[in-house]
Amino acid sequence: MRAHLSLNVSNVSESVSFYKKVFGVNPQKETSDYAKFDLKEPAFNFSMQTATMDTSKVNHLGIEVDSAAEVLEWQKKLAANGLVKLVETETNCCFAKQDKVWIQDPDGNSWEIFYVHEQLPVEGELNKTTGSACCAPVINKKKSSCC
Repeated sequence: MRAHLSLNVSNVSESVSFYKKVFGVNPQKETSDYAKFDLKEPAFNFSMQTATMDTSKVNHLGIEVDSAAEVLEWQKKLAANGLVKLVETETNCCFAKQDKVWIQDPDGNSWEIFYVHEQLPVEGELNKTTGSACCAPVINKKKSSCC
């Protein structure tokens, strides 16, 4: 089993260039207004097409990995491509202690690559800014919730 996500993007070619750096592979299919990455690791069917109205707007996207060492591997790879926007180490976020690396695609969609060290007690109120129980780092002046 693997997840599938399809995003509306403003420029497929620009987005493909960005995601090739993120995933380290070429898309399986690509036209001027469509591209599909058929990823094995992480197991993910990821496509994009030219937006006919609006680009996709999501709070954020993420890839959960199995260890803090994997977060560091992603961080090194993404930093080498100039993509890292924010690094958080042992941060308490979304009622969990986590390590994470944040990136942002050409349309402003924030992604986190993260590892959960441990779950924390569910306490406290919703964040009045984001409406969630999560912290909200600012990435290039765009707030992103950290769940």
